[in-house]
Amino acid sequence: MALWFHDAIYDVKGSGNEERSAEWAHRALTSAGAAAAAAERVRQLVLVTRHDGVPGNVDEQVLVDIDLAILGAERPRFDEYERQIRNEYAFVPGFLFRRKRRQILRTFLDRPVLYSTAMLRERLEARARENLRRAIG
Repeated sequence: MALWFHDAIYDVKGSGNEERSAEWAHRALTSAGAAAAAAERVRQLVLVTRHDGVPGNVDEQVLVDIDLAILGAERPRFDEYERQIRNEYAFVPGFLFRRKRRQILRTFLDRPVLYSTAMLRERLEARARENLRRAIG
């Protein structure tokens, strides 16, 4: 459920998308009869997709790795993704977009590891780092 809800609210001109998505998930699950603990767990997992910390447990690690899998995509797909991001933020002047995008991508590149799960680390880590270096470059 956390994977489904993590970008349920996605407003490129707004802030707090993850927080708003997490609250919506909590409300939706509670109103559907989910146990309070389960609804809270999903809320907490959605908040992990802010990428402002290291995923702490297996559920968080899997969720974050799935969310970041695009960084390790084959070059044509990653380049398409970068164009899609630019199109989403077309309202931002080019110089500012490039600066902010480099800052965001640098935070990922500066991590000791991008992927917490062994499978994605083995399959995607090297290519993700190459993609990030190229995009920042």
